[in-house]
Amino acid sequence: MFQSRDAVLMAVSGGADSLSLLHLLARRLHVYGADITVRAVYVDMGFGEAVEARCQTMRAFWHHLGISGLIIRTAIGPYAHSEANRENPCFLCSRIRRKHIFAAAEHFQCNKILFGHHKDDLVETLLLNMIFGREISTSPPKLSVHDGRFHILRPFVYAEEALIKAYAGVHTLPVFQQMCPSDGASRRHAIKAWLQQLEESFPGSRENLFHSMKRVKRDYLL
Repeated sequence: MFQSRDAVLMAVSGGADSLSLLHLLARRLHVYGADITVRAVYVDMGFGEAVEARCQTMRAFWHHLGISGLIIRTAIGPYAHSEANRENPCFLCSRIRRKHIFAAAEHFQCNKILFGHHKDDLVETLLLNMIFGREISTSPPKLSVHDGRFHILRPFVYAEEALIKAYAGVHTLPVFQQMCPSDGASRRHAIKAWLQQLEESFPGSRENLFHSMKRVKRDYLL
């Protein structure tokens, strides 16, 4: 995923996955390639009274790792949950956050953008897209976008969520929440809960769904 002289932008959300990935990058960058530069971007959604506390936590974490970057304060979250928004709040938040991330990549002249999506995320996204988007797709580990100007990378696609959370706990990473009112009530949360029930009834179901994405029999599709 990495080559020498890459300029990499890490999109950090405050969750265990993105904080763990940035922590690993900062500690092991010399292993991945020579002369790689890493920047970080954090887009605060504007929920609640803890905006400054979240931003300060992120600044302190970056300083500890020796990483510089850009912190962007927005009111995306409250707007997405207001009466002015007729779309799915999660969809609008994600779309506008992505715009800020690409703008930051342009600002820092980064050619690669990293997200902390993990193995469980890919399975959930597959089911979300099938059920609500009426398509078979997920989040690939490497994707060229904007006519090849940027490459989106997801280095954690083979790492399970539980392992990443354990890593964050061992290293006492400053994980925090965005205080989003849709937490626990989103479509993704419903899919996650359903997958957990399926796994309890049929152990290995999640793993089988993951590997099915590499064994697509196109002759048996419409």
